[in-house]
Amino acid sequence: MKKTLFFLSIILFIKNTNAQNKLSSEAQVSVLTIGPGTSLNDAFGHSGFRIKDPVKRIDVVFNYGVYDFDAPNFYTKFAQGKLNYLIGLNYYKDFYQSYTTQNRSIKEQILNLSLEEKQNIYDFLVKNYKPENKRYLYDFFFNNCATKIKDVTNIALKNSITFNTPDDFKDATFRTLIQNNLNKNSWGSLGIDIALGSVIDKKATREDHMFLPENIYKFFKNATFKNKKLVKDNIILYSKKENSISHQFLTSPLFIFGVIALLIILITYNDFKKTKQSVWLDIILFSTTGLIGVLLLLLWFATDHSGTHQNYNLLWASALNILVIGQLLRTKVSSWFIKYLKFLIISMCLLTLHWIIGVQVFAIGLIPLLIALFIRYIYLVFYYNKKATGL
Repeated sequence: MKKTLFFLSIILFIKNTNAQNKLSSEAQVSVLTIGPGTSLNDAFGHSGFRIKDPVKRIDVVFNYGVYDFDAPNFYTKFAQGKLNYLIGLNYYKDFYQSYTTQNRSIKEQILNLSLEEKQNIYDFLVKNYKPENKRYLYDFFFNNCATKIKDVTNIALKNSITFNTPDDFKDATFRTLIQNNLNKNSWGSLGIDIALGSVIDKKATREDHMFLPENIYKFFKNATFKNKKLVKDNIILYSKKENSISHQFLTSPLFIFGVIALLIILITYNDFKKTKQSVWLDIILFSTTGLIGVLLLLLWFATDHSGTHQNYNLLWASALNILVIGQLLRTKVSSWFIKYLKFLIISMCLLTLHWIIGVQVFAIGLIPLLIALFIRYIYLVFYYNKKATGL
């Protein structure tokens, strides 16, 4: 019932706007920057435009990056990177209450604009909110809730904004900018480092930094427009209440994979002492790494996600591992399989080289597992060679 009433009120607002869409001289246009939340989905913050006009009794927030759950084949399109997102519209009071309830900081930057310029932004947003215009193809780096703030402001102000470099600006790759908002020994960080390829390890341009809401805030704060500051006033509407965050190391990727790696190494050592093979272990390792490799290939070649290309995690998660599992079940393996194992060892060495020279940065949580895989592959080459010679 509440949802129905909300949408009815929004429809009435739009109809009223169409009837009298001229802002008064008291109107303000501002950019809202929301701080990060507790989940991975909220870790990078959010942005929105606030339109406030006490004379016309308008106080609303337009914000991009809203899920369209009613879209056909939602999950399939989401996975493929082909999902259209929406521009949302909320009453400011509801918007504020939603984020303060989540204990997320809210900062406001009132833009230093003439009435005509405010009207241009407002008209653009109202037009964008129309059913035929409100959907757009989302991209995490180049077309998200933050980049839309920059793009809309630039378009409405006829590309006359100069984004000066913030005082604390540091050159960084896309991956570094992402990971600066995460605990590197977390499952979210691990998933990002596995799923996203080397394309995000290139240095981001100054403008590219603005895919993050916090950087929108910093660049807008220093921006100039028509020989004046773009932002007239910076206001903190809500400060996050700091809570003590306990990072559970015992459930972190580094600990979990450390335990798994230790087990793999102990089993390998036991196999070495008895000159035998724990086939069940190798089937698990080859199946798991192979399936991950297939998933990475699909993300690279079967989706439109811009950040999943050229992923060198395939050097340890080889999709070919799925195809060679049958060799592990044979009494005597083919000679090419031993060569394939040597190929896997070389691939692990190449991964290390790629990491050292900065071609791609890999997840620190994977380090124990990668070491264990390397040791296991070396042992399998030793074992099969010894078995082939009958020694």
